Amino acid sequence: MEMMRNIPARSIKGLCLLICILLSSIHVEAQPVIKKYFIRDGRMVIELSKHINEKDLNAFVTTFDLADLDLKTFIKTNKPDSLQKMGWAVEINTNELMVLSKPLFSFDVQASPSDRIIFSEIFKGGVLPLQNTNVRFGVNRFKNKYPFRVEDSVVVFFLRKAQNARDVRLAGTFTNWQSGAFPMQKTDSGWIVAVKLGAGKHWYKFIVDGNWIIDPDNDLRENDGRGNVNSVYYKTNKTFSFDDHSGKYRKVYLAASFNNWKQKDLLMERIAGGWQIPVYVADGTHTYKFIADGNWYADPKNPKQVPDGAGGYNSLLQLGATHTFRLQGFTDAKEVILSGNFNAWKDDELSMHKTATGWELTYAIAPGNYEYKFIVDKKWIADPSNPLKGNDGNSFLIIHPNYTFKIKAADAKKVNLAGDFNGWNPNSLPMQRDGEYWTLSVYLTPGKHRYKFIVDGEWIKDPANKLWEQNEYGTGNSVVWFGQQNN
Repeated sequence: MEMMRNIPARSIKGLCLLICILLSSIHVEAQPVIKKYFIRDGRMVIELSKHINEKDLNAFVTTFDLADLDLKTFIKTNKPDSLQKMGWAVEINTNELMVLSKPLFSFDVQASPSDRIIFSEIFKGGVLPLQNTNVRFGVNRFKNKYPFRVEDSVVVFFLRKAQNARDVRLAGTFTNWQSGAFPMQKTDSGWIVAVKLGAGKHWYKFIVDGNWIIDPDNDLRENDGRGNVNSVYYKTNKTFSFDDHSGKYRKVYLAASFNNWKQKDLLMERIAGGWQIPVYVADGTHTYKFIADGNWYADPKNPKQVPDGAGGYNSLLQLGATHTFRLQGFTDAKEVILSGNFNAWKDDELSMHKTATGWELTYAIAPGNYEYKFIVDKKWIADPSNPLKGNDGNSFLIIHPNYTFKIKAADAKKVNLAGDFNGWNPNSLPMQRDGEYWTLSVYLTPGKHRYKFIVDGEWIKDPANKLWEQNEYGTGNSVVWFGQQNN
């Protein structure tokens, strides 16, 4: 205080001014909310900000199937017990950041049975496939503008307004995002660009003068789990229509097997002479009905029908490639029904046709692994001509296999394949000898799969695959990551 008294007032005033200038020059940047995953030095790594909001955390957990890690509890309590039991180590744990890691090649750590993080370093097509073929159906939800105009396979994307913009581009899963963004053309009411797309689900955004925006007129949007919200567009492949020339109905809905028969999920649009709704429907066999003011109706314009189990009929829709199921013999049978997990094991829906040598039915079915049986005069039997067996004695069917397993075992007499794709059934998938090797092609969904070979009764990991992780028995499982290529 004595020192301050000896300083001239003018100097004190100048010192205060200098301090104010220095303080005003300090710019405190807002800390970004970190949420990412990657591979580093042979380890899987998750980095999360402690300030992540619940919505973003839930999206991250849901997208990468991490519910069993209970990240929410760890953020609140800092107790790592559940993480450590699943092989995850806590590298950093501060008030701002947490970093978890786990060996990619788990030699001594028990792995979580539901650990399915999909890494961009593994999938050439990115974190998610360009066209998500696991989607059963989808409808568009636009406001302020009609759905994008479609001519054959060409979709005209349209951004309303933005008249003052100098450069507008369209980016999405179909352009590999920014690296292949399409320049859009300015019109009197917005910006357009024509894109050739296959039927299915597509993510997209507009880049307006360098700024990424979602489509403001599209109510369908999704978080990709990495902090990005994208607009969703379904390139539809089927328009359902219901006649109502008198205009007597107030509301008409579509209900189908592909939307689990939800009664008020798919509201149809009134048009001249009736109602309609364009839908993307995945390949396969589907059944459907219309609900007009609470009354259920099969499609009168569709002659293909199957019993609905309640004394009526459902309309039948078949899309994509077909497979012909055949049962040789049993020519004295009065009735043969096909049933499987592809039609919820219904025992009265798929009647087979009698031939000179047996029974057959041609059925549209999407790529995948299935189980089925025949019902011969009320008696359930497996397919005697199919050596592949599933659970409970069911026949096992592989449609459009996309991955081939291979093992060198020249002296083996019998080799089987088992994994999470067939319920670890050791007798389900016999492999075929090919010289010194044994091979079998199956259908794999995008993601992580665990498997083993059974060579003359002995379970072994794949000796040609270095990627494996520990299991609950301490014997380890081989791991294969399977993803889609860019379309």
